[in-house]
Amino acid sequence: MAEGPSESSSASDTVLNPLTPPPSGQIPVAVVISDGTEVIDFAGPWEVFQDVRIPSRGRTRDEQLAFRLYTVAENMATIRTSGGLKITPEYTFANAPAPKVVVIPAQNGSSDAMLQWIRTASRHADVTMSVCTGSFILAKAGLLSDKAATTHHGAYREFAMQFPDIHVKRGARFVEAGNVATSGGLSSGIDLALRVVERYFGRQAAADTAYFMEYQGQGWMDPGANAVYAKTAVSTDEHPLCPVCSMDVDRAIAPTSVYKGKTYYFCSDAHKAAFDAAPEKWL
Repeated sequence: MAEGPSESSSASDTVLNPLTPPPSGQIPVAVVISDGTEVIDFAGPWEVFQDVRIPSRGRTRDEQLAFRLYTVAENMATIRTSGGLKITPEYTFANAPAPKVVVIPAQNGSSDAMLQWIRTASRHADVTMSVCTGSFILAKAGLLSDKAATTHHGAYREFAMQFPDIHVKRGARFVEAGNVATSGGLSSGIDLALRVVERYFGRQAAADTAYFMEYQGQGWMDPGANAVYAKTAVSTDEHPLCPVCSMDVDRAIAPTSVYKGKTYYFCSDAHKAAFDAAPEKWL
């Protein structure tokens, strides 16, 4: 790995909640995918893990690679991810190797088979991590009950209402709770992955990996780095926001509902339906 990380990423820094890597061989990382998987949610962590090299673990590049990545899905059918990218899974839930790290990106849904596989895999995994609204899948699997967690800032409200037994940490880049961890939206998954590298191999290894990637973000060293999202945006008549996710909307084309004489605008028909079912909850 090229030299050059800043002195602030000193290898002497104490690592909280360290993980113990195997004495040799690669750490298996399973990325759970299905239709609609958000590309950066899995590609960001994938890039991090694939770039980790630990020179002390071997003489050749293959021996120095710390992680072995693979995709796993309900079946081997080609999956269409965000933006139309197509991926053929490497394994199914029936034949996937046992992982030590599980990555759950945002995706369209979750089947019973997926939830059961995640529950089983997490029992022996060092870390089961979600990115963005992949946290909803972790929650449905029952792995976040009575724990703190985060998600994409546009889903804080929905996450809190759907899973009232979870303490939603707004403004967190990532949250660690035992052997599960959740990150904020999209690029936050890169930082959580770097944090996992740090827990296994120390701060210098994570800093070296970030340097190799030319990744300048330092959120992996500061779980509170998403503080800008902790404050709830305010919707106005001139600048309306979807009351479900706080996303900007175009009044000219947005679905609308009238409640107690006030018009509300929505980013999608699905969020309009959620609001219409229980307006007071969203207000």
